[in-house]
Amino acid sequence: MKTFTIGNWQRIVAATLTATTIAFTTNAAFAQLLKGAGASFSEPLYQRYSAEYERETGVKFNYNSIGSGGGIRLFINKTLDFGGTTLIPTPIEKNQMEDGLLMVPTGGGAIAIVYNLEDVTSDVKLSREQLAQIFTGKIANWNQVDSRFPSKKIQVVVQSDSSGTTLTLTKYLRKITGGKIEATREPNWGFQVFAALPQDSAVAGEVRRIDGAIGYVQTSFARKNNLATARIENRASRYVEPTLAETEKALANIKFNDDFTTEDIDDPEDGYPLVSLSWLLFYEKYPNETLVQANKNLLTWILTKGQGFNRELGYTKIPEDVANKVIETANNEFRVRL
Repeated sequence: MKTFTIGNWQRIVAATLTATTIAFTTNAAFAQLLKGAGASFSEPLYQRYSAEYERETGVKFNYNSIGSGGGIRLFINKTLDFGGTTLIPTPIEKNQMEDGLLMVPTGGGAIAIVYNLEDVTSDVKLSREQLAQIFTGKIANWNQVDSRFPSKKIQVVVQSDSSGTTLTLTKYLRKITGGKIEATREPNWGFQVFAALPQDSAVAGEVRRIDGAIGYVQTSFARKNNLATARIENRASRYVEPTLAETEKALANIKFNDDFTTEDIDDPEDGYPLVSLSWLLFYEKYPNETLVQANKNLLTWILTKGQGFNRELGYTKIPEDVANKVIETANNEFRVRL
């Protein structure tokens, strides 16, 4: 199986760039509004892409945050031009994608463990064991986390939709507990959580509202809501925050498969341990040549100029050799549905 590594991301394949350079047009034929929806994990990034793409090309695209599972469902139902996900579609889901599938990686990000502890000024540091025990209800009071913290009930807030963020968290918990916790999009947590809400924005808002709350969101939502983020123990026994630098360390050696999915990153050797990649789902076949070209143009822009906005928003960039290979694949595979 061929793999591409982030370790050599700075290597630019000149021939590929030459072959995939495109001229954007504001011709009325390409002014059709493109529709996308899916994971909330990368919504801040895609909203920035949308603004910059329209500014540069005059072409608009919309992206609505409905969760990874919702994005996959609407993509299968052909109600979107492209979907967004942090989930890799299952074989059953792929078999329902009658117009084919090209998974386009767009960036990597971190899942912050966010909390609200009023009148506590010291950082919250969670060992691997403590993190697992909090999200299984075995640690229920902040005083059990640190004796300096008040005796206050931990109010656990989780995501309720078919969530890639939840799957990433539960895959990590499964890994660090030796399989005792099930990895799933919609887990049964095994205890009464305080609240289950759809998407990152709702979870972030609830954690901000409730003293004693803890939850998990993509780091952009933590910053936007001015939420404190816990330091998490990684495999190297370092307690790290979900910074861009630590996220880049965690994803430094990630491998991409031929279909641009990734190898196991459930528990990276170093860096921040709770990380995920995001993908956009494009069809291989579209109803007409206008949509073929419009989606090809958008995909190419995201993987070239669009990548320049990733780090500013706290997301890692896709390696250039991987991006070029995706563009080459789109140029070869995108076509009109007969």
